[in-house]
Amino acid sequence: MRKINFNIDLVESKEESSGKLSEASVFADEIDLLRSRAQVLNGRDRALMKMHLEKGSSFSQIAKLAGVNEVTIARRIHKLTRRLVNGEYISFVRNRRLFNQQERVIARDHYVMGLTQKQIAKKRNTSVYRVRKVQEKIQRLIKKYPSG
Repeated sequence: MRKINFNIDLVESKEESSGKLSEASVFADEIDLLRSRAQVLNGRDRALMKMHLEKGSSFSQIAKLAGVNEVTIARRIHKLTRRLVNGEYISFVRNRRLFNQQERVIARDHYVMGLTQKQIAKKRNTSVYRVRKVQEKIQRLIKKYPSG
């Protein structure tokens, strides 16, 4: 996976060149989408994304502040970004009214937090069987109403 570097000041400018959307404008739209979706993350992950997206901090700057390796931060941010733009979770969110509160938190734990079925079962004081059944229900919904 290649590392994408960008200047946050450039990204936030929405200049158009020769009638086409500029590259900075496209990045700005993607960053705005990530910023809005980052609100569902827990405190530490939300802070990482905020530092990277809003402050324009590099992976090495964030790593120094967090006291961990730069690669660890890069992997975490890339993983969070993939989860936030995941079409499956977006399909679920659009149809969340079809699910009860427990099913919603299980979906969030799985798609946003990246927890395993066993971790979710322990965290939510339920069985792995129940977590698996909720995930199967969500997958059926996603197949019926794909995002896009």
